[in-house]
Amino acid sequence: MSRKFDHLGDVETFVTVVDKGSMTAAAVALATTPSVLSRAITRLETRLGVQLLRRTTRRLSLTDEGRHYLEQSRAAFALIDDAERAMQGHGSELTGSVRLSAPTTYAHHRLPVLLLRFAARHPQLRVELNITNRNVDLVAEGYDLAIRMGQLPDSGLVARKLEDAPMCLLAAPAYIARAGAPRSIGELAAHACLPFVMPSTGRVSPWILRDEGRDVDWTPQGGLQVSDDVLGVVSLALNGFGICQTYDFIALDLIGQGRAVEVLSQTRGRSRPFSVIHAPHRQASRAARALIDVLAAGGEADV
Repeated sequence: MSRKFDHLGDVETFVTVVDKGSMTAAAVALATTPSVLSRAITRLETRLGVQLLRRTTRRLSLTDEGRHYLEQSRAAFALIDDAERAMQGHGSELTGSVRLSAPTTYAHHRLPVLLLRFAARHPQLRVELNITNRNVDLVAEGYDLAIRMGQLPDSGLVARKLEDAPMCLLAAPAYIARAGAPRSIGELAAHACLPFVMPSTGRVSPWILRDEGRDVDWTPQGGLQVSDDVLGVVSLALNGFGICQTYDFIALDLIGQGRAVEVLSQTRGRSRPFSVIHAPHRQASRAARALIDVLAAGGEADV
């Protein structure tokens, strides 16, 4: 009698090829040849009756069926991995890796202390950190977790809120000495304000303010616009180009160092949420859950 799951080696080959991005790279990782891996994926496609990968001489890409099968396969392997670790004892040290994607603001100003804390608790775990303001495709690109800013769309993503990050307006002392400080939201139009263009929409992100108890979304208009990396507006503001809006977790250190001053402090009071997410219908590994716990505890402790 044939074994029901004797094709799992071919499934692992498929996942590895996608993770490595090419047959050649996967062959190196698995200590075999590209032709052996190609035959394994062909066997798997024949067994399933669907095409999983589009293969050309230059690149590989997933079909819709391949993307779905990849997600389910990763989830299955994660469950097997968890089961093995459970048999070894919950008190045993976690090993392996977690792939995490995070935006520049959070990665540079929030994550370092949290990742240090995580490394102290789990020294055998490796974190593969991708820093980008692009919303990665967790399943297709093989990420365990991603940190996202703002209200999440109703996409079925499994999310845990890390914090509501307060916002404020910031400028360099040199700019204030040269141009003066605005005294109201209405006076902002006469100042050099630094707009940020959201990559997802191509539109300027409005500043979220509060005026006498009312929420105000004010769109900055300036001769110098920044796109892709929102930390660019902070760097420009610090060099005297004008006023920007940023998070308290960035601004407070700069103000304490004397490199920046808060502008229109009476308009503060609003915040933007940050959440950590993982793919729907995929159980996070023990390693990923451990990282989620450290990220959430850090954010909650600092709010």
